Parts: sequence; structure tokens; C-alpha cells
Amino acid sequence: MISHLVAASTHASGVNILDAGSLIKTFGLTGIFIVLFVQTGLLIGFLPGDTLLALAGAFAALPVSDSRHLPLAALLIGCPIAAIVGGQVGFIIGRRGGHVIAKPGSSFEHSIRRIEPLLERFGQGWVVLICRFIPVLRTFINPAAGILEMPTRTFTIWNVVGGIAWPVGILLIGYYAGVKLHIEKYALPVVAVLVLASVVSVGLEMRRNKHRNEHGPASG
Repeated sequence: MISHLVAASTHASGVNILDAGSLIKTFGLTGIFIVLFVQTGLLIGFLPGDTLLALAGAFAALPVSDSRHLPLAALLIGCPIAAIVGGQVGFIIGRRGGHVIAKPGSSFEHSIRRIEPLLERFGQGWVVLICRFIPVLRTFINPAAGILEMPTRTFTIWNVVGGIAWPVGILLIGYYAGVKLHIEKYALPVVAVLVLASVVSVGLEMRRNKHRNEHGPASG
């Protein structure tokens, strides 16, 4: 059951910031909200996101008498707020400090050149939304949108949509798995498959864009 997933962190003397179970055990709701804000707003993409949400949802399915129980209502309200505020902070960082974090020749500047075709092909809103579900990109897209001077209103609307859809969706998957299924067997693999599908689809599109850019002039 759920206890198998957090056995290591239950007996650990310290907190492992890369371990979702350890973070939840040590910091509870506050830790979850802080991690979501930092991951989406402060250019720190290595912290757990999807696993943190899935495990938090599963803990919400535990009886209130269980010490690991988390209130589902607080998660469904607090997690979107943290993700939305984080996204807006990341956007502002990109808008005001883009000349520092995206210097010519830097990896950040190279990544921006790769994401521009996606914005043109799918539209700004769709890219902001889908990147919420992809590790690393959910950290990168917000400052990138600011650097690329995406209209503030457009970004804000889709940041709110993605900031609600991503955490609520993953939380409910974890909660459902905790109620109906064996969490250690199904919840995290389901989340992993959804994330992998998003990564593969975006990766394929970026590859097609690169191919078109390389062969377009020759075909003309």
C-alpha cells in the first residue's frame, strides 16, 4: 500500500528534496505549495512535481485518523494558486530579466529558438498549457514567454488554465488510485505514462520543425 512508497523517508533522519514522500512527510501542505511555486516560478526544475502531486492526492484518500492524511480541499485550492502565482513570477522574471538569463549563445537562448516554432504552429496559449504537464518545460516556458514578449493577458489566461488543469488533474488521479486501487501499482505509472506521452508528442513536433527548417530552403 501507500506505506511502501514512503518507507525510506519515514525512517530517514533528514529530508530528501528529490523525494516526494520525504518532502510531504517533512513539510506537509506548506512544502507542497512551496515546491510548486519554486518549480514554476524560480527556474528550479529538478524538484518533484508530478510525483509530488500524485502522492499528495493518494495521501488525501487516507482516513483522517492516519497521520499522513492530507485534506483534499486544501490541496485542490492551494496547489493551483501556488502553480499560477509561480507561473506569473516566472513570466515577470523573463520579461524583466531576459537579457541576463538568455544571453546570446547560452543554453537558455538556444532553447528559446527551439520553442518559437511551437508557439507559431500551435499558438501561444496551447504551448503554455501543454508545457505544464512536461517536467523541465513547465519551469522553462514561463520565463521564455516573458522573454518572447507574449502578451501579458494571453499568458495570464493560459497560465491560469494550465495552473488549474495540471495540479488538479494529477491530484485527482492520485486520489482515485488511493481510493480504488493499490497506489504503489497504478497511480505513479499512470502519471508517468501521461507525462511521457506529452514529452514524446512535443519532442516529435520539435524534430519535425527542425527538419522543415533544415530542408525548407532547399525544397524552395
